[in-house]
Amino acid sequence: MEQRDRQLLVRDLRTGRLSRREVITRLGALGVSAAGIASVLTAAAPRTAHAAAAVTRGSQGTLKLLYWQAPTILNPHLSQGTKDFHAARICCEPLLTADAALNFTPVLAANVPSRANGQVAADGKSVIYKLKQGVKWADGRPFTSDDVAFTYQYVANKQTAATTYGTYANIAKVEPQGPYAVKITFKAPTPGWYVPFVGQNGGVVPRHALDAYVGSNARNAPFNFKSFGTGPYMVESFKPGDLVVYTVNPYYREPNKPAFSRVELKGGGDAASAARAVLQTGEYDYAWNLLVEWPVLQDIARGGRGQIITGPGGGVEQVYCNMADPNKEVEGQRASLKAPHPFLTDVKVRQALALATDRQTIAQQLFGGEGEATANTLTIPTIYASKNTKMVYDLARANQLLDEAGYQRGPDGIRQKGGVRLQVVFQTSVNSLRQKEQEIIKASWEKIGVATTLKSIDAGVFFSSSPGNTDTYSHFYADIQMYTTQCDPFPNSYMGRFYSGNPAVDVCQKENDWSGLNFTRYVDKTYNALFDQVQAELDPKKSIALWIKLNDRLIDQAVTIPLIDRKNVSARANTLDVGQNMLPFDDETLNIADWKRTQ
Repeated sequence: MEQRDRQLLVRDLRTGRLSRREVITRLGALGVSAAGIASVLTAAAPRTAHAAAAVTRGSQGTLKLLYWQAPTILNPHLSQGTKDFHAARICCEPLLTADAALNFTPVLAANVPSRANGQVAADGKSVIYKLKQGVKWADGRPFTSDDVAFTYQYVANKQTAATTYGTYANIAKVEPQGPYAVKITFKAPTPGWYVPFVGQNGGVVPRHALDAYVGSNARNAPFNFKSFGTGPYMVESFKPGDLVVYTVNPYYREPNKPAFSRVELKGGGDAASAARAVLQTGEYDYAWNLLVEWPVLQDIARGGRGQIITGPGGGVEQVYCNMADPNKEVEGQRASLKAPHPFLTDVKVRQALALATDRQTIAQQLFGGEGEATANTLTIPTIYASKNTKMVYDLARANQLLDEAGYQRGPDGIRQKGGVRLQVVFQTSVNSLRQKEQEIIKASWEKIGVATTLKSIDAGVFFSSSPGNTDTYSHFYADIQMYTTQCDPFPNSYMGRFYSGNPAVDVCQKENDWSGLNFTRYVDKTYNALFDQVQAELDPKKSIALWIKLNDRLIDQAVTIPLIDRKNVSARANTLDVGQNMLPFDDETLNIADWKRTQ
């Protein structure tokens, strides 16, 4: 290598024009030996720390993110699956974000509303947000209260089929109070004034980009695939299921941020290969959602190129029972409310499945430091975690319940009653950890006479937002399915997954483009009544008690079988500083404007 070329690379590394990884890549392409590469890095090292401290906008080259579940859409309100929200959050921002202890931080809001400052009404009927001034969209237009009001109108239109609809369902109206304040009036008094416009589901979208795409035309908007917002980056190009490329928002409000000129979010592969790409090979800077057996992940981390990072609120990995028959078609759709499941509607059958689920083995053998076995579906905020439930693994009691329900073993050991065999199709996304979870569960279920067929669906398909794809978790065309769901600061949407007050809206079905939250098709008057009650309970202690009752009802009825209270688990390169990016109610990309190289 010419001395002049070497000096230029040293300079570029010192100044942050090129990252350490980019320099290594260039030198490797030139055939430079390992010793030669090391000499360049050493020459640049004395000034690297100083250069990092003087980071300016776009000075640190390309940031490479690896998501083994690839994004399929970039509109935060049409997203299905966490990977879509993460990809959208790089552009679109909420009014507030919150940590595990429900401490709020303003994002687009100028401050945090409260009763003390008069912005949260004492009667629980309204909240006023004051907005930051001088904020612009990435195309240079001003961000105002009109955009906040429009976001509500966009989501609230049932024809839009927004996946965040439940988050905004209690709003009666959103009214601008001048250009930099909005008043949100609720349909009924609520303690959850912070449900809409906060965290993952709270992204504000630009009226001028989506005004012509409200309602049935929503999925035709160019914005869905080339989104932009008030955040640090805007989409340059997008290949759904493959790669998103972002460039800097030239109007981002913090002048020296973001540090990277370009972000590449690559999708595909699997969790283990994603972990290796950061922790062993250094090919990528950040890998999300490393759902890998803990011993395997620790072994990969010995590669020394990166660090495993964890945080609370990764969600509860759980098994869901379908209350509708996935094998019977009614009016052009399977798993219809009009076709009850032939045996999972029997509570004793579901309870037997729960008793025959060995959570502790799953936790000890597979998750380790990534999560803990749990009996609750609602675990965070911790004030809502029930102490009334128990994890019990009891095959004898499970067999007894099935006997009581009238299901007797046939010659092949499979139970049946009236010609109906206890045989289930158990689906989840393709992932080595999840397939091992399935195997552990299957082994126990078959001991009690339940034939279990395992089905694994590519994560890009399983969590897809396409209404025409019938292998999604929202279609739930299987008897049993398993995946992780994360909670919100106020668990309205999370627990709304089992609510059926208005089945036409609440239950996933063809008529609402599979946007309903309730994909289990669970219909229970007791649960609905408790859910309606908690919406208006302003007394904090009574509200907590109601959420716990809702959790306990689901566990007693075994509509869901919680397995693991997961942590968020990702990996970053040793050279990357991501700050505190793991909050339980927001996306890991929430502070990507602050990410920077440290060397």
